[in-house]
Amino acid sequence: MNYGFIRNTILREGRPSSLKIEALPYAAKDLAPAISRDTIDYHYEELAKTYAKRYNAGEGDPEFNEAGVFLHNTLFQQYQKPSDNNTPTGKILELIEKHYTSFVDFKEAFLKEAMSIQGSGWIYLARDGKIKTIVNHEIRNDIVLLVDWWEHAWALDYRADKKSYLSNIWKIIDWRIINGVLGQSN
Repeated sequence: MNYGFIRNTILREGRPSSLKIEALPYAAKDLAPAISRDTIDYHYEELAKTYAKRYNAGEGDPEFNEAGVFLHNTLFQQYQKPSDNNTPTGKILELIEKHYTSFVDFKEAFLKEAMSIQGSGWIYLARDGKIKTIVNHEIRNDIVLLVDWWEHAWALDYRADKKSYLSNIWKIIDWRIINGVLGQSN
């Protein structure tokens, strides 16, 4: 697996001259039923790619657009086809167990923090084991695992049932990618 795009994005300095949304490592239909093809088409093709287009055209707030590209590139690369038995292993499991005792306890803490977000934003597990939020768009260098909490990520498939959205996100996280972010190759 190539984790270079994540490390390069996180470790880069200065503002790049142009940005792009990375290609999906799966087909848009592959995340169903956790995330429908319609949601991926809208979220990836129309919204995420627009941040790069606007940044490259010099339109809008460059920091907002750059952060939008960064966050979406991180988000979409960590997904895989759904599995009901999808559980973390390796370094990510060690990090979770160190700070939350178990994956079940971690998911409960993550849900509690996510549900405390008023409106939209992002929620993530940081390298220090803390669950953190991003109110708008912002580049953070400590992201290990990221969940999009903006309405466009869940409303089409889940209406107002954000708990079910998050419950199904755990089925599509590619823990190999997360371990790659943490510096473990498998």
